[in-house]
Amino acid sequence: MSLTDAQRAVLEGWVRRRTTAQALAQRSRIVLECAKGHSIMEVSRQLRVAPDTVRTWRRRFLEHGLDGLSDEPRPGVPRKIADADVERVIVKTLEETPKNATHWSTRSMAAATGMSQSAISRIWRAFALAPHRTQTFKLSTDPLFIDKVRDVVGLYLDPPEKALVLCVDEKSQIQALDRSQPVLPMMPGVPERRSHDYVRAGTTTLFAALEVATGKVIGSCTTATGQPSSRSSSPGSTRRFRPTWAYLILDNYATHKTPAIKKWLLAHPRFHLHFTPTSSSWPNLVERWFAELTQKKLKRGVHRSVSDRLMPRPFGSAWGGAIS
Repeated sequence: MSLTDAQRAVLEGWVRRRTTAQALAQRSRIVLECAKGHSIMEVSRQLRVAPDTVRTWRRRFLEHGLDGLSDEPRPGVPRKIADADVERVIVKTLEETPKNATHWSTRSMAAATGMSQSAISRIWRAFALAPHRTQTFKLSTDPLFIDKVRDVVGLYLDPPEKALVLCVDEKSQIQALDRSQPVLPMMPGVPERRSHDYVRAGTTTLFAALEVATGKVIGSCTTATGQPSSRSSSPGSTRRFRPTWAYLILDNYATHKTPAIKKWLLAHPRFHLHFTPTSSSWPNLVERWFAELTQKKLKRGVHRSVSDRLMPRPFGSAWGGAIS
């Protein structure tokens, strides 16, 4: 049994390489030892394998070369679900609903098609179908949608020189909630547990402004919403900011367009309001800050009073300040 230089290099590479499968490495060793002139029994004793194993892979190499050392393709279990059955499940999932429910489940689809529940689950995963999931959306009907988005985004990307750009909004009905029973802390293998019911300890409304240039958030809390609170806590107060020009980005909340607000703006001409499109508050960056506040402080917080809820600083210096 002889090897070419190329075959020997490949076999030695398979033996040395760490990522080679152990079976392939063992077969390569068998062929290399046989090529040295050793008998089948000598190779069997040296590599501690059965003599029949040595005979098998020696013969396979002589017949097919390096390709003979690989495993032959295994047929496996014949496929039981035809393409027509898969198409039938997909069409039924997308175009029909069950008679007694609003959406399909793996069990109801299996009963309707005569397939197994696991087969339905595999088909849905393969085509990324999830009938049990739903998402919400809302399209803005504002006829000036494009103009307003360009106006707001333009202030973010290229604000006027020596001007202050503030994203202003209110987060209303913030509830101070206390659980009816003590929260059980997280333990290895057990998540944090809390009672499903709660006790309300009051509500408050947060008016906040995010300075685009620095990311600093300044806010004020009040126990009720309405025009006076919105006006008095507006970050456009001359006691806080004294820039050449101030541009406030707001949503279409009614208190932003009342006669009192318009009168105040006439008396302070260096403040300009820029409104986001109707039903599209997402261009307002302070909304993203509200999402962080909800996720990190309010959603799982336990507070026994309104002051207890608002005293801790939400994010510290990372957000350039805290709510005052």
